[in-house]
Amino acid sequence: MRSHYCGELNESNIGDSATLCGWVHRRRDHGGVIFLDMRDRDGITQVVFDPDTVESFALAEQVRNEFVIQVQGLVRSRPEGTQNSEMATGKIEVLGKELIILNAAETPPFQLDEHMEVGEDVRLRNRYIDLRRPEMLNKLRMRSKVTSSIRNYLDENGFLDIETPILTRATPEGARDYLVPSRTHHGKFFALPQSPQLFKQLLMVSGMDRYYQIAKCFRDEDLRADRQPEFTQIDIETSFLNEEAIMQIAEAMISSVFKEHLNVELTEFPRMTHAEAVLQYGTDRPDLRNPMKLFDIADLMQQVEFKVFNAPANDTESRVVVMKVPGGSEISRKQIDDYTNYIANYGAKGLAWIKVNDLQAGVDGLQSPILKFMPEQVIKAVLSRTDAATGDILFFGADKASVVNEAMSALRDIVGKDMNLLSADWAPLWVIDFPMFESDKDGNCTSVHHPFTAPSCSSEELEKQPLGALSRAYDMVLNGTELGGGSIRINKPDMQQAVFRVLGIDEAEADEKFGFLLDALKYGCPPHGGIAFGLDRLIMMMTGSQSIRDVIAFPKTQSASCLLTDAPGEVGSKQLRELNIRLRELPKTEQKP
Repeated sequence: MRSHYCGELNESNIGDSATLCGWVHRRRDHGGVIFLDMRDRDGITQVVFDPDTVESFALAEQVRNEFVIQVQGLVRSRPEGTQNSEMATGKIEVLGKELIILNAAETPPFQLDEHMEVGEDVRLRNRYIDLRRPEMLNKLRMRSKVTSSIRNYLDENGFLDIETPILTRATPEGARDYLVPSRTHHGKFFALPQSPQLFKQLLMVSGMDRYYQIAKCFRDEDLRADRQPEFTQIDIETSFLNEEAIMQIAEAMISSVFKEHLNVELTEFPRMTHAEAVLQYGTDRPDLRNPMKLFDIADLMQQVEFKVFNAPANDTESRVVVMKVPGGSEISRKQIDDYTNYIANYGAKGLAWIKVNDLQAGVDGLQSPILKFMPEQVIKAVLSRTDAATGDILFFGADKASVVNEAMSALRDIVGKDMNLLSADWAPLWVIDFPMFESDKDGNCTSVHHPFTAPSCSSEELEKQPLGALSRAYDMVLNGTELGGGSIRINKPDMQQAVFRVLGIDEAEADEKFGFLLDALKYGCPPHGGIAFGLDRLIMMMTGSQSIRDVIAFPKTQSASCLLTDAPGEVGSKQLRELNIRLRELPKTEQKP
């Protein structure tokens, strides 16, 4: 039905006959001449109809925005002074000879204009309209091209594209599973995979050596701007390589994608230990474009009478830190109050500060409501430790270590952006040497990554001091966002059993849930490891989007619902009976308003 896409016509086509199919993006009537901006997935072309083509001109008068049409005409140069340098087809137009209305359209619920502000609920409810917008179409085009490049890279490096099951069994990977009731196995459930973790390890036992999959994964968890209940993962696993070799493969893949699609040369990927990242930045995914760091000052505050600092300084589970903001003395009191309210979302009870208006004037050159609570020698020591200069501001954090880390890391991010302190467009990083375990509120050990990650120590050392053990895990971080994470896996049954024991999983439970894995490890499992990247998050960053919902064709809302299809929906009683399920009526206290 078409000879060309709208976006591919250019000056080389002048004089050619062209047949286009697409949507009317905009219609303009200029003194007896009708202009139709015609749109398809490749772009927009201006089509001109004049009264000489009587029948087509009459049809052109009838069309409105979003009508589906077919046009046949002659490609010609635009008249002098009417060329549009902002359009790829801005130097040509099509003189329309024939017009066919393939389908009429009602007025859409919103204009397909990049300058039009539309609520996200309206966009998601009418997603098929929203996806017509060039901005959205280009994001999905980028997603398709990046996915293709990743497949090509992995294919060229000897990886096999292998699918793993969607219906599997529940495994402990840090989030709630989506469960699927079995009709044929009464009282039993499948689980949708949170990742292909165990199956890709079994593929290594099978001798596949190098595996990858662009995999759908599912997690029933609370959502954020960069989370969805179903998401796409670039899943990679390989045998007989150590962590450094796997990181080099992943690094080269991401670098090639950025070079090919953004013409960006990513700098070297420095390595930073988890302990170092948390100590200096309060987070295991620091944005290295931001020069600000945290300085521990608990030793300086232990004898200060000011309880806000003194109490946490003498508590082994707390931190007292200071962060210097270069040029930050210009921050207004209102901004400081706004920052105080902001970090309250992370549990901080307040935000102490000192403005360095004149360093040479000593204490008299400082401005702060907390100066009266601090001895002069302590103030001088803090200024020295942070290498403060005239025009800086110091922000303090003092509380439980987890609160200080989260609050000061968030403060560092927002102040860095507000003060234009970011030094580059892109700053990649590898974070390594993660702890194997962390302690939950009940004092039990939980996996920092997952229970199949190999430790850096022996099984005896692991069980003796589990909270001191480090893992052979690694995360790729870009601009403060975790792009992907991976590890060397456990390949021996005794080590896997030791990890299970630390996690409180006894032999019976381990055999019930992971017997197939433990059996596989007995039959010559090679050393292996891998990594997984969030494709949605990667495309979100590459396109400069604020949410992964903007780079997924049909995403869910924050409440994990689909406004387009009104899913999840109710199921009839007959189908529920077949599944041996009876719905429990919620108590009034649990019912939604």
